[in-house]
Amino acid sequence: MTTINVNGKTLQTTHQTVQLVVNELGLSHGRYAVEVNGDLVPKSELPRLRIAEGMTIEVVQAVGGG
Repeated sequence: MTTINVNGKTLQTTHQTVQLVVNELGLSHGRYAVEVNGDLVPKSELPRLRIAEGMTIEVVQAVGGG
């Protein structure tokens, strides 16, 4: 298991990629942006970006309104 931080919470995961973690947590619906260790990561790179011990992931959901 690898310990990571997602949206301010410490979690342990067996997933190998950032995309799998984001999907498991239900954060990949609609419009969203992902930041890993302070860097904005294009969605196209998420399936290839491997999880590393101590990694910090921030996922922001876009909400519409008027």
